[in-house]
Amino acid sequence: MVLFSDFDTRNYPTVDVRTGYAQWVETYERTVEDAMDLAVLDRLTTPAWAAVTRAADLGCGTGRTGAWLRGKAADGLVLDGVDLTPEMLAVAEGKAVHDSLTEADVAATGLPGGGYDLVISSLIDEHLADLGPLYREAFRLARPGGRCVLVGLHPYFIMAAGMPTHFTSTAGDDIAITTHVHLVSDHLSAGLAAGWRLVEMAEAVVDDAWIALKPKWEKYRSHPVSAAYVWEKTV
Repeated sequence: MVLFSDFDTRNYPTVDVRTGYAQWVETYERTVEDAMDLAVLDRLTTPAWAAVTRAADLGCGTGRTGAWLRGKAADGLVLDGVDLTPEMLAVAEGKAVHDSLTEADVAATGLPGGGYDLVISSLIDEHLADLGPLYREAFRLARPGGRCVLVGLHPYFIMAAGMPTHFTSTAGDDIAITTHVHLVSDHLSAGLAAGWRLVEMAEAVVDDAWIALKPKWEKYRSHPVSAAYVWEKTV
């Protein structure tokens, strides 16, 4: 197991996921860049987004991913969102992009199994101590032939930058949210063990577009920053 504490260069005060996102909610969408996740989803070639009629959005947060998917999927998409933090769900509810919103752990959603064309999750895996429960729950939710798409921070970037997921509080303090490092092999092992078949993977690097957004990241140019995995349920 790789521990984030071995790489942490910030040493910010750290809070748990629910506490952190409840405090971050007011500025979350102004500080999270689409280049981190949505741009990577746009690069994927195997998901048939337009054919998706029913999807589960795990760790849906403020509804960023749900709004993106609503713009890609078929008319009449049924989209169910799940998140641990009620304050984030309240923002998502205001966007009205989900058909249902459930406050629950992504590893135990309570959603009905076996009926989703797509299970999607964005920017949450670094908050999970163990990837296995997420991949197993996604497998339970998906129909035969369904897909699971997960996008998150690249483990290399977390290690190279030594930077946890963090936000600036209303008092101006930098606060970290519990962060874990999961190697690419950890994702592959957890997904395969859950029964998934990997059909696509994409990695994004810090490029000119990123430097324009964050000039201080010039020192990370060409370093991997995000990774996306596309899985298929073949049984």
